[in-house]
Amino acid sequence: MSAKKSPKIQKDHSAELTAVHKPSKEFSKKARIPSMAAYEKLYKHSIDKPEKFWASEAKELTWQKPFSKVLDWKAPDAKWFVGGKINVAENCVDRHALGSRANKAAIIWEGEPGDKRTITYAQLHREVCKFANVLLARGVKSKDRVLIYMPMIPEAAVAMLACARIGAVHNVVFGGFASEAILDRLEDSGATAIVTADGGWRRGKVVALKPTVDEALKKYGKVTNIFVVNRTGNDVSMKSGRDHWWHEEMENASAKHEPKGFDSEHPLFILYTSGSTGKPKGILHTSGGYLTGTYATCKYIFDMRDEDVYWCTADVGWITGHSYIVYGPMANGVTQVMYEGAPNQPDFGRFWKMIEEHRVTIFYTAPTAIRAFIKAGDEFPDKHDLSSLRLLGSVGEPINPEAWHWYYNKIGGGNCPIVDTWWQTETGAILISPIPGATPCIPGTATRPFFGIDVAILDDEGKECPPEVQGRLVIRKPWPSMTRTIYGDKARFKKTYFADYPGLYTAGDGAKRDKKGNFWIIGRLDDVLNVSGHRLGTAEIESALVAHPAVAESAAVGRPHDLKGQAVAVFVSLKLGYEASPELESELRNHVGKVIGAIAKPDDIHFTPALPKTRSGKIIRRLLKELVTTGTISGNVTTLEDMSVIDHLKSLLAK
Repeated sequence: MSAKKSPKIQKDHSAELTAVHKPSKEFSKKARIPSMAAYEKLYKHSIDKPEKFWASEAKELTWQKPFSKVLDWKAPDAKWFVGGKINVAENCVDRHALGSRANKAAIIWEGEPGDKRTITYAQLHREVCKFANVLLARGVKSKDRVLIYMPMIPEAAVAMLACARIGAVHNVVFGGFASEAILDRLEDSGATAIVTADGGWRRGKVVALKPTVDEALKKYGKVTNIFVVNRTGNDVSMKSGRDHWWHEEMENASAKHEPKGFDSEHPLFILYTSGSTGKPKGILHTSGGYLTGTYATCKYIFDMRDEDVYWCTADVGWITGHSYIVYGPMANGVTQVMYEGAPNQPDFGRFWKMIEEHRVTIFYTAPTAIRAFIKAGDEFPDKHDLSSLRLLGSVGEPINPEAWHWYYNKIGGGNCPIVDTWWQTETGAILISPIPGATPCIPGTATRPFFGIDVAILDDEGKECPPEVQGRLVIRKPWPSMTRTIYGDKARFKKTYFADYPGLYTAGDGAKRDKKGNFWIIGRLDDVLNVSGHRLGTAEIESALVAHPAVAESAAVGRPHDLKGQAVAVFVSLKLGYEASPELESELRNHVGKVIGAIAKPDDIHFTPALPKTRSGKIIRRLLKELVTTGTISGNVTTLEDMSVIDHLKSLLAK
């Protein structure tokens, strides 16, 4: 009889996953902030004298009238660079186009089918001026709201910058959202003009955009002008007098436009983000402070140099696309790559092929994309030369250690620092991140606050939590790029961000700080899900479900997901006369996609006769979240009205 084989010993990777990675001496030597001592010195100065620090950063921008006061602060109202006049587009385009960077590439663009364009700063200046004149000729003026619903094409950036140039307020809507989401944003913002395209390319197919806009406008009649880019050639209807082809309008427009200076607090854009009610929040950002924040964070966190080729893979429909594609990088005069389509079109080698071809030096993407790349296999990056990369970035959610190490070793070759950035739509710019030439990186932590950002973790009583104890993440001092309000709802703004601790901004995230001072972001504390780096309100998903004739009641929660970070799980009670079936499940999933967008489609739909509620009738979502996460309930159930509901749900999930 042969002896039994010994079980294979699995290697313990825990030490590797928590290892400290210091920046190389070569990287630090060339970096703006070359050491932790240099970081600590500048950080202390920025916290002790924040107005002096931020004034110094702001003065690197072009002001048409200098500001007379750095900050006017009476919580929750902030005014930065008071009395100053600035034009955001002038700072992002003119000062490069009319100087030494005129013939430098501003945008290297690739369409999903493979078409390519390179646009210099001089050419970008010409296009922005022309579209600014188009808008003015069609009656769009300062403070008018313009909704932008576009694929990832250069015209999207041109439209945003043209709005900024004339003082119009843009509201960019992610191109994957459905007509109901467009309608919500039109109604809330009161937009009178729209910039869109016939369609865009995504995963080898045309995604129609103009028809989706037309559907939304069946219930909204205030739009007087629609500008349509001819991108894909799909059939669209054009209403005479209202709808205009972009290329026809641009053909005869003047390429000369003098940028007017606007007050530092002039509204720049509204960007809607999900909240804990069914109504999306219109986050309002203004001009001088927002631009200062995005400019400074790009300069220090991405250590941007004139020779860099930078690529942020976000969509302009999200805050990352605003701050770290259009405004921050362009204020720094960088060359950047822009890509229209999916990362796996035609296969998962697309990103690595583009990095090799365009010699990208800085690459900024999301953990959900990194996990998808890992799942696809190493064969795709292994085919390409990624040696041009010198810095990697992560955005949207905390990056798990396994993904961090793959990213660091496989994509960065073990030579590129990773800036794991924490920030929000509301913060406008990155607030916590490693400084690449200085900060030792530990996978899973965003490490230290950016300059001028005073971060704390508080308990429910407002006391600062000791190291390793989880609490609520707050910002104790104002910063230039912070949101000024929720558009049209000041009371909601105060209640959402400044009610928990008077005078302090509450981020809505749980966090802890380790003994070395590094911040670890735990996750959302409110009813907002983070799916693939995109925030979705549970109430918004629930509202979409109960709008279906079969649904009596619903509850949405998040569960952990290897690729997305969080997946959407919903519990649905049906009305009398309806029965659960695979067909109905598919119908409900598609219904949510139609109302909100494909990103919000539930991953799991559980049909149940009843939902767990308190005696007052409130659904206890934390119990549902615990069930989908662990399969059991260990939390307090004393307020539960009917314990049998939990037993039923346990058996349902066990199937």
